[in-house]
Amino acid sequence: MLIVFAAHVRAMLLTPWDVGAVAIVEQAGRVLLVRHSYKSGWLFPGGAVKRGEPPAEAVMRELKEEIGLTQSASPQLLGIYTRRWLWAANLILVYRVRDAVFAFRPNWEVRAVRLIDPVDPPDGVGPAIRRRLRELIGDAVPNGHW
Repeated sequence: MLIVFAAHVRAMLLTPWDVGAVAIVEQAGRVLLVRHSYKSGWLFPGGAVKRGEPPAEAVMRELKEEIGLTQSASPQLLGIYTRRWLWAANLILVYRVRDAVFAFRPNWEVRAVRLIDPVDPPDGVGPAIRRRLRELIGDAVPNGHW
């Protein structure tokens, strides 16, 4: 038993995983992007899934915190992606949230929001977000990598 526990701890230290959930928030055919205070570029809203928290609840919590979400349709899981950075890895769950109503106010985490045409994203949108937008409009097939 101790050997199994030690092997599990070793694996967790050598190959740590974080789980995140982001939302493709849709409103009248447009997609919401946010500009964080601690990251550059336009991104999807979302964040870390807390230990024991269901990912769909996490994404809705993040939307309330980041953009002031007041109502929407239930989140729909679109895909699960992996991203590796050095020895760590992330599992990113992407949800679609339709009919969003929000009252955004700049805060310590999110400085600005922008509703964009998913076919023509603005400057400052990185390659991973561009791929997700192409997948959303049917211009690309998901491959599982962020």
